Amino acid sequence: MSYHIAVVGATGAVGREMIRTLEERDFPIESLRLLASPRSAGQDIPFRDESYRVEVATPEQFEGVDIALFSAGGGVSKELAPEAWARNCLVIDNSSAWRMDPDVPLVVPEVNSHALDMYGIKGIIGNPNCSTIQMVIALKPIQDAFGLKRVVVSTYQSASGAGQKGIQELSKQTVSALNLEPVDSEHFPHQLAFNLLPQIDVFLDDGYTKEEHKMIGETRKILDLPELTVYPTCVRVPVFTCHAESLLIETEMPLSVQAAQEVLASFPGIELQDDPSSHLYPMPLEANNTDPVFVGRVRQLPDDPHNLSMWIVADNLRKGAALNAVQIAELMIADYL
Repeated sequence: MSYHIAVVGATGAVGREMIRTLEERDFPIESLRLLASPRSAGQDIPFRDESYRVEVATPEQFEGVDIALFSAGGGVSKELAPEAWARNCLVIDNSSAWRMDPDVPLVVPEVNSHALDMYGIKGIIGNPNCSTIQMVIALKPIQDAFGLKRVVVSTYQSASGAGQKGIQELSKQTVSALNLEPVDSEHFPHQLAFNLLPQIDVFLDDGYTKEEHKMIGETRKILDLPELTVYPTCVRVPVFTCHAESLLIETEMPLSVQAAQEVLASFPGIELQDDPSSHLYPMPLEANNTDPVFVGRVRQLPDDPHNLSMWIVADNLRKGAALNAVQIAELMIADYL
């Protein structure tokens, strides 16, 4: 069978990556509808040797569509996702609008594909936050083998996590700084080029940012560990694509580095790169435009067999967004639609 597919937010960084991923994975498409805001409508985007005109996203555009991949912001998702499902169009939503809704499954296929069983309640499936996706993939094999008690994570998140505007701002800032010209910051709160910003999204009353709260809530929901202690610090770094994360994990059962490496290496979606003697470890430059979650620097404190540290890197536009959404769609057409 082939399916009628829509991409909402088609002109954005993630939307364009969704289109490329659908083509690369040869998703069975009967027709493709590319949708965006009135400001972005009218652009042409290539797909399978054809050019598709981007149209304005309205409720009527979901008539006859089987699956819609949304990456257009929470406001658009709140407005249009129910309209799509009212027209029998399944929504896979990349925004944060529905992720914590108890009636909406929040899915990373390698981790909790069983949650898709409840998709029919609202016809919406949540695509998790990019930083959460790569972290839970690294956590899941450790959870299954040794149990989890606590996770401390520091993220190193690229400019593309803020969308096309983030990429463009870092590029302009870098050129300005290298030419000793004034550096303007419009999208980020401070200059990102040659800098680190320990703030992603807005600060909340408890001192954590909204991004950090996403990692806490989403991780607990995906792993089905509502009491799991998660301490995140999210940092924006002057890298165009790929997020990196440093994890310190406390486990229920004692483990060794070798045992952890074995379960990590055998888990789907993970590529272990962990050979310090040859300087083999994950790096954004190498992970760019690839699908795996790369894991390395696996180590322990000598006197604590219940702790594990690791370093993980993944392309946030691919596995952190577009690829995860397309993988969900592949599961849906294989088992549910």
